[in-house]
Amino acid sequence: MTAATPQLVVHRDKELMAQAAAARLITRIVDAQAARGTASVVLTGGRNGNALLAAIAASPARDAVDWGRLDLWWGDERFVSAADPDRNAVQARAELLDTVPLDPARVHEMPASDGVDGSDVEAAAARYAQELAKAAGPGDRLGVPAFDVLLLGVGPDTHVASLFPEHPGVRETELTVIGVRGAPKPPPTRISLTLPAIRAAREVWLLAAGEDKAGAVALALSGPGELQAPASGAYGRSRTLWLLDRAAAERIPPQLYPPASA
Repeated sequence: MTAATPQLVVHRDKELMAQAAAARLITRIVDAQAARGTASVVLTGGRNGNALLAAIAASPARDAVDWGRLDLWWGDERFVSAADPDRNAVQARAELLDTVPLDPARVHEMPASDGVDGSDVEAAAARYAQELAKAAGPGDRLGVPAFDVLLLGVGPDTHVASLFPEHPGVRETELTVIGVRGAPKPPPTRISLTLPAIRAAREVWLLAAGEDKAGAVALALSGPGELQAPASGAYGRSRTLWLLDRAAAERIPPQLYPPASA
């Protein structure tokens, strides 16, 4: 089994999935901090990403994390004003970040449309790429840090981050961060990590819950290629983990991925 070969964990429902994923992420952060002194996580937005953060906030085990030695990044962001409630970072702060003692210098939000680059989304994306490159170590790939865990929500169309099927961003092979224009999901202008940057992570965890994700999960796991199903091109250097509820897993061919319950 290669790192790109996905491992599946199927939970009874979305609530249990969020709680189990929270426990898993806390453990992974603590282990990374024990091994190297720090940990780095890339957050995702959306209902499953936010449910995971809320579950961490509600977990007594959250106090095991040294929050001051955790670097937080984002896989994508809506290119709107900094205070816009649609921003992933604003939602993440409401669910968890404002309740734990993070080091502000280690919280790396993507630029907003009212930032120093104004409405120039390509300049804002380049600025975030520079921030990633500054944090990368000498042995890190592509000028991005070797994230311990990179979280991704899977959209009903198989998009991950703001990389949509057949959209130009899926084809990007050189840049680590791109500006996205004309996204099929509002708002149309976004910033996103590219697939090469995503694949620099040690572990990539893909989250999907609900019947509306079942088709996307089955398609992505059937190996159609990343242009048709961007989620199929998202994998980690050492591990690729799909965290699902039963509704999202219902269309996976059982001979390929026998669902385990948890």
